[in-house]
Amino acid sequence: MGIRLLGDRVMVQRAEAEKTSGGIHLPESAQERPQKAKVVAVGEGRKLDSGEVVAPDVKVGDMVIIATYGGAEIAVDGEDYLILETGQILAKNA
Repeated sequence: MGIRLLGDRVMVQRAEAEKTSGGIHLPESAQERPQKAKVVAVGEGRKLDSGEVVAPDVKVGDMVIIATYGGAEIAVDGEDYLILETGQILAKNA
């Protein structure tokens, strides 16, 4: 992929938008942004004042719930990703 995340950053790829319960696929402009995402890369972690590095609570492959708005959208090799701080991850699948 060619990207190395720094510090307390995580790169995710949003899950595909789901169809309505009636099976209707809404156009992208009418949909809310999916809050489910898959972790594809993780930085080394947050550095404390003591110099100790605290690793993120997520790992590559985890499915997470992210804040609706936040992070930086990027495109790599034609795929869309979102880079955000671990504090913008609200939960992960247990």
